[in-house]
This record gives sequence, C-alpha cells and structure tokens, in this order.
Amino acid sequence: MNVRLSIVVPVLNEAAIIERALAALQPYRRQGVEVIVADGGSSDGTRDLAQPYADKIVYAPRGRALQMNAGAAEATGSIVLFLHADSALPPSAPALICEYLQSSGRQWGRFDVAIEGAHPLLRVIAFMMNLRSRITGIATGDQGIFVTRALFAALGGFPALPLMEDIAFSRLARRNGRPVCTREKIVTSGRRWEKHGVWRTITLMWRLRLAYFFGADPARLAARYYGGATHE
Repeated sequence: MNVRLSIVVPVLNEAAIIERALAALQPYRRQGVEVIVADGGSSDGTRDLAQPYADKIVYAPRGRALQMNAGAAEATGSIVLFLHADSALPPSAPALICEYLQSSGRQWGRFDVAIEGAHPLLRVIAFMMNLRSRITGIATGDQGIFVTRALFAALGGFPALPLMEDIAFSRLARRNGRPVCTREKIVTSGRRWEKHGVWRTITLMWRLRLAYFFGADPARLAARYYGGATHE
C-alpha cells in the first residue's frame, strides 16, 4: 500500500461490541493501517476494552462530529476513514480506498451500505440510501466516509453539529467534486431500526432531514432523534 490509511472510530458506551469491532481491524493494523478510537466520555469501560486494539485512544467532548474531528487531528495517514463501531468493512477495504481515490483523482468517497437485521425492509432502506447517495453526492456516516487528510483539513473537518454532521460535511466536500461511490458494502447494524421500529425510524429520519433542509436547529433535531440520549 503506497498511501497510509487512518481509521477513526467514534465511540460512546460501546463495551458490548467494541472488542469485536476492533478485532476485525487488526489484520489491517498489521499492514500498517492506523486505528484511532475517539471516545466521547464512555462510562462502561469502553476505553479499557479498546486499548489493546487501537494505536491511539483520543478523548473528546461527546458528539460524533467533535469526536471524529479529534480523532482526525491525531491521524498520521494521508487518508482518513470514519467508521462507526457497529459497522464492518468489506474485505480489502484499505487497498480499495487507496485504489479508488488514486484512479479517480477524487479526494473523498464512501462505501455502499448493507443493513444487518431480520426485517426485510432493511434491505430496501439500504438500497435507497445507496441510490440517493449516488444521485445527490451526499454520504452518510453509516456508509463509511473516507477523505484525504488534506481535503479534510481544508474543509475544517466535520461541522460541529449534534446531528446531520455527515450531511453538512458532504455538502462542503461536494464543492471539491463528487464522492467515489463504491459497490463494495459496509455492513452496519440495524439495531436502531429494530429497537425503535423500522417504519417509525424511517418516518422520523425523513422528517428530520426535511426539517434540516428547511433550516431547523440541529440541536433540536438531535433531541428528537436521540430522545435525550447520545448516539447509539
């Protein structure tokens, strides 16, 4: 691999899954990929569990945007991938990222997503997410946004929003060109959809996106989305 990749994983109280998630990244670490865990104040031992599996543990104020920015600030790779703790990369992901960016001449991109879970609608949701992203050039965090560190720094990182930071970042990055949209899939957990109800979550997300489009305060949208909690 000619270009070094850093993977930033934002976490908050992920003790139940963090070891499994980071264990899957260890083959990449042995290839020279840097793994950074950005913790937003976990109280369940997540940091201790993550320590053996990460090159760096970064402490940041709670909130994905702030945590990812803090992680990226410590990254040494020329490309940074932001990966949710409940998501699994496709095989050979680091090599694919480098190959796609170098061959396309673009500076950012994302994977297609597949949503893990029993509900048949989850496959439809993933299909629509991927299609919408290709049409609009907007990526979501579930799709594993990757970006050159130079462009990320030039854009000032993720806007410090409590919700929709991925949408806001995509809009900024899109000014420098559309993203690489890979066909290889990240597999992400459907736990939020299944926990809160698939139809209910779909409806909520569309309402929140529409409200954000019309200028609603992201803090109020985050309160509706998380119901007083932080990201899951």
